[in-house]
Amino acid sequence: MRGSFKSSLFSRFFGSFASCRFPKFFQIVVNKSYVSLMDVDLKEFKDLSSYESLNALFTRELLIKREVGKKDDEIISPCDSYISEMGEIEGVRALQIKGFEYSVYELLGENIQNKEQIKDGDFINFYLSPKDYHRYHVPCDMKILKAVHIPGKLYPVNLKWLRKVPKLFIENERVVLECRDNEERIFYMVFVGALNVGKMKFVFDERIQTNVKESVQTMYEYDDMILRKGDELGRFEMGSTIVMLFEKESVIFTCKANQVVRFGDVIARKIGRK
Repeated sequence: MRGSFKSSLFSRFFGSFASCRFPKFFQIVVNKSYVSLMDVDLKEFKDLSSYESLNALFTRELLIKREVGKKDDEIISPCDSYISEMGEIEGVRALQIKGFEYSVYELLGENIQNKEQIKDGDFINFYLSPKDYHRYHVPCDMKILKAVHIPGKLYPVNLKWLRKVPKLFIENERVVLECRDNEERIFYMVFVGALNVGKMKFVFDERIQTNVKESVQTMYEYDDMILRKGDELGRFEMGSTIVMLFEKESVIFTCKANQVVRFGDVIARKIGRK
C-alpha cells in the first residue's frame, strides 16, 4: 500500500506541475525541453510555443483531422501507439507481455456482468509513450453501455515494468468501457492509468474522475450513448495503455505485435455472423 500511495501522490504532484502556466519565456523552455527529451514530432500540431502548460502540450489536438475509413467492417486504432502484445484470450487468460498473463475477468472488475462473452476471444494492447499524441478515439461505430472507474496503483506501464510487475494491468487504476458494435457484439476498452498520468478524461461523461482519493469502484450506465468511428473519446494527460477485448471469432487482426500504429490505421476487420 505504501508504494501505491507514493505513486499516486507523485502522479498528483506531477499533474499539478504539468497544469501550471509559467511565464511565457519559461514555459517555452519547459516545452522545448520536453519535446527534445521525448523526441516529440509536432508536424501535425501547433508550434510548441503556443502551449500554455505542459499538460496542454501533452493533450494537444491535431491541426487537421485524419481520414478514417468508412467501411463498417474495419476497426481502427484508437490512438497513436505501440502494440505491446496481442492474440487470443486462452479461456480467461490474456498477456500483458510475453510470459506475464492475467485474468481478463479480474481486469474488468466486479461491476461488469457480461464477462463470459469474451471468454476465448481476442485481445490487443496499445502502449502510448510520453512522446505520442495522447488523445484516444472511437475504433468503430458503437454504443457505450457502461463505464466503470476502478481505483488502483499507478505503476509505470512501459515494457520494463510490464516485465517486472505480474498482473500490472489489474493492479493499476483503470476505466472500463463496455461497448456494443453495430452487429450487437460486446467488446471492451480498458484505459489503464500509469505513473505521472495526471488524469484520464472522457468527453462523453465529465463525471468520470481518475487519480483522485477514491477506494471504491464507480459505475456509470447509459441508455443511448452512440458514438461514431473516429470521434474523440478522451485523453490521457501523459502516456499510458489501452487494452481492447473482443468476443470469440468476432474480429481478425490486420496488425502485429511490436508494430507502431497511428490513430486511424485499420487494425482489425469484423467477422460476419454465421
